[in-house]
Amino acid sequence: MNTGATLRHTRRRRGLSQRALAARAGVAQPAIARIESGAVDPQVQTLERLLRACGETLVAEPRLGDGVDRTVIRSLLELTPGERARLAVQEAGHLDRALAVAQKRRR
Repeated sequence: MNTGATLRHTRRRRGLSQRALAARAGVAQPAIARIESGAVDPQVQTLERLLRACGETLVAEPRLGDGVDRTVIRSLLELTPGERARLAVQEAGHLDRALAVAQKRRR
C-alpha cells in the first residue's frame, strides 16, 4: 500500500488542504507533507486518524490471488506449446460432452 498516495488522494477528493486536514486530525501539517511525499510511513493509528478526519476508514482486505493453489498453473506452464494445444482440444471435447448432457436434462 502506498500510504502517501492514498492519503493525498483521499484528502484531495474531500477538497481539503494539508493545513485543513492537520487542523481536523490534530496532526502537524509538515507531518502530513512528509507522509504524502513518501518520506515517512505513518503508524497505523496516525493513518487511521488522518483518514477518519477525511470521512473515511482504513479497511484490511484480502489480496487478490492469496490462497490460490498455483500447482496446476505451474504444471501447465511446463508443457510445450504443442502439448498445451492438444490438452486444450481434449478439454474442449469434455466441455462439449458436458454441454450435451446438460441440454438433454433441460428437455
